[in-house]
Amino acid sequence: MLEVFPDVLDTLAELKRRGVRLAVVSDAWPNLPDLHEGLGIRDYFEVYAISAVLGCEKPDPRMYHHASTGLGLKPSECLFVDDLPGLVSAAMALGYKGRALCRTAATDQVPSIMSLTELLELV
Repeated sequence: MLEVFPDVLDTLAELKRRGVRLAVVSDAWPNLPDLHEGLGIRDYFEVYAISAVLGCEKPDPRMYHHASTGLGLKPSECLFVDDLPGLVSAAMALGYKGRALCRTAATDQVPSIMSLTELLELV
């Protein structure tokens, strides 16, 4: 069963209202967009970089670049958010800005946030 955290819908709606363009970079199944549709969040994302479709997994640079290229943005114009600090670090090494989403405890490995609503302070 999939469900979204309580902060997800309001944050995605506010990011969209502000004109922030979003992509998903995920080591996931090809049907992830359909799953997102069922959760009511599909329309917030313009691009999907899905490992099962691209044939590689994060931290392969192709995953990150597929998303930013699909949005027509340079890495330096993108903020990559992941719950694994090592994957955020990999994105930052490629020139992306990054935040680790650490819902229970912040990390000192990379810049982190504890809630998606904190993204609203960054854009």
